[in-house]
Amino acid sequence: MTTSLVVAGVLFSAGIAAAQPPPADQTAQERAAAEAEVPRLAELLSVQRGATVADVGAGFGAMSIVMAKWLGPQGRVLATDVAARQLAEIRDYAKREGVNTITVIESAAASSNLPAGCCDAIFIRDVYHHLTATEPFNRTLRAALKPGGRLAIIDFQPDPGSKLSAGVNPNRGGHGIPRQLVIDELTAAGFVHERTIERWPEPQGQSFLVLFRTP
Repeated sequence: MTTSLVVAGVLFSAGIAAAQPPPADQTAQERAAAEAEVPRLAELLSVQRGATVADVGAGFGAMSIVMAKWLGPQGRVLATDVAARQLAEIRDYAKREGVNTITVIESAAASSNLPAGCCDAIFIRDVYHHLTATEPFNRTLRAALKPGGRLAIIDFQPDPGSKLSAGVNPNRGGHGIPRQLVIDELTAAGFVHERTIERWPEPQGQSFLVLFRTP
């Protein structure tokens, strides 16, 4: 659908060969979930074809690929992750799919490393509960959004007593994060809470979605 691969801002070791892709069944499952979620997510984020959207913590890239196809050849997806393997796989996945509007960015614990004012919308799917430097990271999300831009946090409630990820604030209460804590942390960073969807993807989902906008 497009003609040239865009790859910018990547800090990637030259000693790492092509990424080892995830198992085929995992790839198929992630792609099916992305195909189901992206149209509804784009609607909630109020993005149009041709917009710029960031997928923060993009993993192996299924959501980035599907979002890029939805946005069309004039759109742009900024796919971030902290892991070299995932960054390389996103790049390879985009080549295999003929998607040339994805910019791959290495993020960090305290920063998304997104450019200031770059995005019409940002989404973070099943990643927010892993953040260890929430306050500075959220400030970078705020800075990356244009005025009126939207942020969707998709995550899940913690099971009481479940194990926290290393370095995560114990106020999460286990593996996951309470919905209200997401709201508290993002409003403290300057976002305006618009709505909470308690089950995502609707109506049977096990996750929630919290939607914010910038003033």
